[in-house]
Amino acid sequence: MSVVISLLRGINVGGHKKIKMAELRGLYTSLGLRDTRTILQSGNAIFKTDETDLALVQAKIEGGIRDQFGFDVRVMLRGTADFRSIFDRHPFAAEQLSEPRKIAVVFLSGAPSLEAVEYLRENNPGREIICADGQELFVFYIDGQARSKLDNNRIERALGLQSTARNWNTCQRLLKLLDEYEP
Repeated sequence: MSVVISLLRGINVGGHKKIKMAELRGLYTSLGLRDTRTILQSGNAIFKTDETDLALVQAKIEGGIRDQFGFDVRVMLRGTADFRSIFDRHPFAAEQLSEPRKIAVVFLSGAPSLEAVEYLRENNPGREIICADGQELFVFYIDGQARSKLDNNRIERALGLQSTARNWNTCQRLLKLLDEYEP
């Protein structure tokens, strides 16, 4: 049995694509996923599954959301080892880590090419520091995220991949919840 983290893109933002977390947990249960826990209202969930093919699990979740809620939502899945490795692979200095609200991990649907990441850096109008490693971007928002023009849409256009971002505090909360599953 595997423990998997799921991150839904763009739900409960600005009153659009609303999904209550209790309903999301119910959907996951109906799909055969077990012991689902959620945090926050933005579609962060951890669950257990016997299925080893995460692409199949992703398709089931996306189809279930479409069928039950009537809209499409992109779901990013990470196994526990991949998620935990984020905390070993991040490029942030201690000074940057002291400002966790300025840090985001962008979860991608695949690994971007070096050329696409360079294109994103060169065509980004802000001063963000962008590092890519595997299927994640690590972004430090020098001027804060609220003023930034570096959003999921810009990232997706530049990289040709789907994305969803979580700030460093949320990633740490997910890690803590993950530790409750796998001490």
